Amino acid sequence: MKFDKSLIATLREDPKEAESKSHRILLRGGFIRQVASGIHTYLPLGWRILLKISNIIREEMDGIGGQELLMPAISPKELWEESGRLQEIGDDMFQLKDRKDREYCLCPTHEEIVADTARNMIRSYRDLPQIWYQIQTKFRDEPRPRSGVIRSRQFIMKDSYSLDCDEAGLDNSFNLHKRAYEKIFKRCGLDFVVVDASGGLMGTGESKEFMATVAGGEDQLAICRQCNYRANLQIADGKGEPASFDDLPIEQIATPEKRTVEEVTQFLRVSPQNLVKSIFFTAAGKDPVLLLIRGDYEISEDKIQRLVGHDYQPASAEQIRATFGAQPGYIGPVGMERLTIYADDLLRGARGMITGANRDGYHVRGLNLDRDVKIDKYVNIRKVKSGDRCPKCDGEMLIESALELGHIFKLGTKYSISLGANFLDEKGNSKPIIMGSYGIGLERIMACACEQKSDDRGAVWPISIAPFDIHLTILNPHEDIVSSTSKEAIELLTKAEFSVIIDDRDISAGIKFNDADLIGIPIRITVGPKGIKNNQLDICIRETGEIITASKTELVTKCIEIRDMLYRRING
Repeated sequence: MKFDKSLIATLREDPKEAESKSHRILLRGGFIRQVASGIHTYLPLGWRILLKISNIIREEMDGIGGQELLMPAISPKELWEESGRLQEIGDDMFQLKDRKDREYCLCPTHEEIVADTARNMIRSYRDLPQIWYQIQTKFRDEPRPRSGVIRSRQFIMKDSYSLDCDEAGLDNSFNLHKRAYEKIFKRCGLDFVVVDASGGLMGTGESKEFMATVAGGEDQLAICRQCNYRANLQIADGKGEPASFDDLPIEQIATPEKRTVEEVTQFLRVSPQNLVKSIFFTAAGKDPVLLLIRGDYEISEDKIQRLVGHDYQPASAEQIRATFGAQPGYIGPVGMERLTIYADDLLRGARGMITGANRDGYHVRGLNLDRDVKIDKYVNIRKVKSGDRCPKCDGEMLIESALELGHIFKLGTKYSISLGANFLDEKGNSKPIIMGSYGIGLERIMACACEQKSDDRGAVWPISIAPFDIHLTILNPHEDIVSSTSKEAIELLTKAEFSVIIDDRDISAGIKFNDADLIGIPIRITVGPKGIKNNQLDICIRETGEIITASKTELVTKCIEIRDMLYRRING
């Protein structure tokens, strides 16, 4: 493939819209082009990477008995109403009507269609187990698309679904996927960890995430320094230190224009541990709940939604004023007995605390939760923070940024019961199919390779997913000896089944080398008059910068050795 005949347009400067390291490299290197916020065209270099990732995924999914199919990207709205997820997903789902006013959804995931397929095609236990998978375009109406292809409105996902007779079968399918995913990410050359995770809108069963620790990742992990405990921050458990202060009479104190924890603590000259934050959650048609947490912690919305339901969301300023008679920042639990109140378990027995007075410009000092508030339940609703103790070994917890690559879920019977996907067991009894769901984001693998492997000059693609094996840089291409040597080298390399991109543009060597570094092909061969005169060609390994010289007759052998070495590094 010739550089100047290809749709490759490298950029000298970082684009203004680039938000992360991977976003910058993918735009500058001509791998993607942004059409609109969260919507991208995958240019030939980027698409070749995604095709290589797809092939690795297919090999490993076929290896565990997966059957590839292709489900529609659009589905009737009624399926989502049957499952009960239409309201839960809400505005994140694109919805539309056809010319006959029938309502449809663009699928962010395919559990409903799988259950619909199963209820029409699975009859007996003899039809189970099954593993179905697809590589399909998905849609999500992200309110704030960011970081290029990491969080976008249209994305490519490998999603697979297991269908089993019983929990033992689900355990086996789950473990098969876990091992397959570990092989996939390793073969793609990524560094990753497997962590406990939330099922979120998918369900409440066991769930694991495959996370890559990268600076600026959109997720956060809680990791123990001593043992193997790792979990997504949204569900991670940790032991915090209880805090209690002098037991004082309760009183209102003026805190004019002081609403945030930082403003109140600085004004009153107390620590954040001295404060109780009040967060109000509501859901349509359901009783609201008030949540209390200490000022030095943040709430985990995932833990809260597991406690009260995914339809609960933080209340609006209007709802807060209507209920408490005060602006956000000045609300508190005193005198709010009519509300259901849940308090974080670190507040159990807390005295001498400060909270909102349900009056603009005022807080309450001397709050004793046992004395002054009717708490319905103490429960862990906080996010772990650095320095908390591990729930397994009491070691110190760290918080690290990470990028989610894949997620596997035990769905159980959530979808089979709601959509009536049943089978007849050995005794002729009708039972719901037990399901699992397993996803991988293909663009996230590409972005993660940029985040983890690139350097200040550009991409450094792992050999397994690189768009080409070799970048052939030709200097002084119009000289006869250079032209003939290049043609001979290209013929030898392609015959040895190397994929080669050829840069024979009539431009300076500096620009060519800069583009080669930016694009990040694993092996670069330089053909120029000086080297030909000395019967040697320079072979540069992009990952290390090491340069190896080879004669024309040694070229293929040396490249095979380098390619094998790069694969060994990935698979080692």
